[in-house]
Amino acid sequence: MDEPIESRDRPRRRGREERRSAREPQAVKPQSRLPFQPVAAVSEDQLEAIHQASLTILEEIGMDVLHAEAKGLLKAAGADVDPNSDRIRFDRGLIQSVIGRAPREFTLNARNPERSRVIGGNAVAFCSVGSAPNVADRAGGRRPGNRKDYQDLLRLGQSLDTVEVWGGYPVEPADVHASVRHLDAIYDLLTLSDKPIHAYSLGAVRNADALEMTRIAFGLTDEGLKAQPSLFTVINSSSPLRLDEPMCEGILRMSEKGQVVVLTPFTLAGAMAPVTIAGAVAQQNAEALVGLVIAQTHAPGSPFVYGGFTSNVDMKSGAPAFGTPEYMKSALVGGQLARRYGLPYRSSNTNAANTLDAQAAYESVFSLWGAIMGGCNLLMHGAGWMEGGLHASFEKMVLDADLLAMVAAFLEPLKVDDAELALEAIREVGPRGHFFGCAHTQARYRTAFFAPMISDWRNYETWRLAGAPTAYDTAERIYHERLAAYVPPPIDPTIKEELEAFVARRKSQGGVKTDF
Repeated sequence: MDEPIESRDRPRRRGREERRSAREPQAVKPQSRLPFQPVAAVSEDQLEAIHQASLTILEEIGMDVLHAEAKGLLKAAGADVDPNSDRIRFDRGLIQSVIGRAPREFTLNARNPERSRVIGGNAVAFCSVGSAPNVADRAGGRRPGNRKDYQDLLRLGQSLDTVEVWGGYPVEPADVHASVRHLDAIYDLLTLSDKPIHAYSLGAVRNADALEMTRIAFGLTDEGLKAQPSLFTVINSSSPLRLDEPMCEGILRMSEKGQVVVLTPFTLAGAMAPVTIAGAVAQQNAEALVGLVIAQTHAPGSPFVYGGFTSNVDMKSGAPAFGTPEYMKSALVGGQLARRYGLPYRSSNTNAANTLDAQAAYESVFSLWGAIMGGCNLLMHGAGWMEGGLHASFEKMVLDADLLAMVAAFLEPLKVDDAELALEAIREVGPRGHFFGCAHTQARYRTAFFAPMISDWRNYETWRLAGAPTAYDTAERIYHERLAAYVPPPIDPTIKEELEAFVARRKSQGGVKTDF
């Protein structure tokens, strides 16, 4: 063994090792892949019934599309556009005609090519928390999002292996004016980290700025960017059955530039969707299919991800509930539908806890179980999400990084060969011995099992001697150590100067017009 378990010096040595390893450059770990077939929550007949119900919704009820260009596009494709309203009804043949156009998998590129991630197939990519309006840590409490905390969350996420993709701003830097916020936020994403990034679809100008900044950071031409998915956007339909103007704009502008559209209806059963899971998922599916039609009619073959986010609400308070059995079931069915259409699948790691407690952990574990067993390819809000998405937590990002590392270790294929069967080790030890000191164990003890940051597997007495640290204590300590050890990833000085010049120029032009 590394040292006697009763050693009082272990906590101090462990802390030094973690701080040292945090400073040393680490090789990027291979991407996780599902070694098994995803779980099917419903039969093929039941899945077909959900699909047909979605087509009936779009054919008979329709969906409101609040965007003139999108409506014209859909009318030309054969949709029934009501001239007196925004309502559009879709023939079943039109829906069917676009299925199969989008790629089953593609690479979402990073500024550091080693950090690029495959989206689709059996690949799994883990994202940070995104879009939280507030931020929290134990020392400072819950507070409105601001740029300093936003930058620190980027630094922390950059240092965590299992935060592989930025799924939006980890927290909204609300102290930066909305007219230029996207410029500063995307600049920080591209310079404080070298992982794949996301941009919000909040109007044509913000989309154009995000695309141009990404092009500059990657050193590409316009055509080069179009051929290389390097940016993704999440499109949320306004459930029930509505796509607003900024969301439609995002589908059109991102897809025509060859970038990734992740269409995710935000359907909460009992509030914005039927109270039954089957009904809520049928509506989710209908809304996602409309996004697919727009993207693949406008830009056939552009990368598109099917997103599921159906959960339920607490019917007494109306508050969203996450990490529930209902959420897990909808995640499984969402994955089945995505596979039916040959699309990559997005799900999420969610919880509704207000602090880093047992609820935060078990709801996240159940969310992860539903997502991973459902065949999720892009796991949004993987690290740091709290309070139903209302705040991002530094300590929860560390805890979730551990959970994601456990998932990644679980997904590693089980080896069964002569070396792994360990018959020689069993012969060496024989009856009444132990395996701590045998050659087989000593050759593998540093890599044989998952090594968590948070879990404390000391005995009770040693734990008490170390001050009886809780998981919250450990997560708080690790997050501060990671920030202290953070080193910015390299970036070409010429590219950085060009980015800075672009941001300065757009700020001098006023950024984006706002009403305040």
